[in-house]
Amino acid sequence: MSTNDRLNILLVDDQPGKLLTYETILASMDENILKASSGREALEHLLKSDVAVMLIDVCMPDLNGFQLAAMIRDHPRFRQTAIIFISAIFLSDLDSLRGYEMGAVDYVSVPIVPEVLRAKVRVFTELYRKTRQLEQLNQELEARVAARTIELEEANRKLRESEERRSQALAAGQMGSWEWDIETGNYFWDDGQKLIFGVKDDFIASTENVCAIIHHDDREAYLQALDDIATGRSSRQFEFRLGRASGPVKWCFASAAATNERDGKVRRVSGVTFDITERKNAEERQKLLADEVDHRARNTLAVVQSILRLSRANNISDYVNLVEGRIYALSRAHNLLSRSRWLGASLLGLFEEELTPYRAADKITLDGPDVTLRPEVAQSLALAIHELSTNAAKYGALSTLEGRLAVRWAVYGNNLTIDWREISGPPVRPPERRGFGSDILLSSVEKQLNAVVEMDWNPLGLCCNITVPVDTGIEVIATAIA
Repeated sequence: MSTNDRLNILLVDDQPGKLLTYETILASMDENILKASSGREALEHLLKSDVAVMLIDVCMPDLNGFQLAAMIRDHPRFRQTAIIFISAIFLSDLDSLRGYEMGAVDYVSVPIVPEVLRAKVRVFTELYRKTRQLEQLNQELEARVAARTIELEEANRKLRESEERRSQALAAGQMGSWEWDIETGNYFWDDGQKLIFGVKDDFIASTENVCAIIHHDDREAYLQALDDIATGRSSRQFEFRLGRASGPVKWCFASAAATNERDGKVRRVSGVTFDITERKNAEERQKLLADEVDHRARNTLAVVQSILRLSRANNISDYVNLVEGRIYALSRAHNLLSRSRWLGASLLGLFEEELTPYRAADKITLDGPDVTLRPEVAQSLALAIHELSTNAAKYGALSTLEGRLAVRWAVYGNNLTIDWREISGPPVRPPERRGFGSDILLSSVEKQLNAVVEMDWNPLGLCCNITVPVDTGIEVIATAIA
């Protein structure tokens, strides 16, 4: 409410002449004058309009001034309305006290002095005006405070959400954030940093406590990196390990930067830590795999060289067929090993790859547990299986429709045994001389795998038994034991 707003002044008297007199006296105040000739009419005005001051005649018929004041004060809305009693008769002290108890703020006696009446009314109108202004200012202030509170709550909500997103991003990336106050030496670690270092919430981060967790060989480099930043270098990236030299370690990568004050002095160092253990392990596995592939390639080339040098044939065409078949056997073993990333090859897979061309009419039976072979074992046995299969297809059970082949293997104790048995084929007799196929079976398998090969040239069908020690340097992994 502005200071120029006109206020309502209610005049209550049962005599019209007096109402006109009061109105004339107060006209110069430039306020709204409301008039009521009875208590009932006065109450109607109060219910319709806000009234700053009321002038009430004490002596009125039906409802006197005291009774009207009591009714007004009983209403919560009008408890603070200023009431001035006007009395044409002498009032005793008890009457005055009763008036004040009814809520009167002042008395005016007849005859009325215009200046006194205006002065009294002006005091209460100005008080009313100031009160309303204060109420309005208070409401505006409360509205501003509420709006600011909403803004702050929204800003805090966005800040919390931003912090949660940051924490989630750091956790998803296996990262943690930290801050080091150089002046106080205090550290602040978030949950991600504590998780990476493997400490609990009550862990006190200090240079001494942090260095106790860092790998002994990396502590000096870690402290040197922090010192470089604290003494002027704007940022650093460095790697370090967590854990003891004799136990498992965790690799970390840290990126840190300094915060400079206006005087150029470094006050704080902030950074993030990444858990790169998985990456380091992957790099190590990749290096080992590269070394393993290099080793396998040399071994495979050596085997191919032996195949080329030792293979014998009557003509070039037969020689090519022999060499191709043996190299294809190596290739099939290589494919099986590649599928498992050179972790091993299935023995059943080696037999199925080699014998697939001859499995028509249920001529072949394969029976044995699920056995996985190390790469060296798989390559040697692949050549042995190829030679047995080729011999059976040329001269043995697989060369006729009636011939049958049964292959069984099992793991007994520390030995893997393979039993190759041909039946119902052409009559068998021992070879007059040992060829390259026999060299592979008797020399390569026995020497490389420390295996025992037993050949039985039974006229009813060749029987070959191969026993490979499981606990030799070339291990055989059996996932199901017979």
